Amino acid sequence: MWTVIYIAPTAKISERIRTRLTEEGFMVKVRPVNLSKHQFEILVPSGELEEVQEVLNSILHS
Repeated sequence: MWTVIYIAPTAKISERIRTRLTEEGFMVKVRPVNLSKHQFEILVPSGELEEVQEVLNSILHS
């Protein structure tokens, strides 16, 4: 099962997060939330949630 870990405000930010998480070895999906607002959900497998959250925090704070 896939879980949303972050909602990115732009396509550029969602792609940057997807790339970084993929480089760390995680499976990642990105999907648009609402086409009028251009927000994107970042999804990862539920079993990797805790590990991904740690990496995501370092990405967002760098």
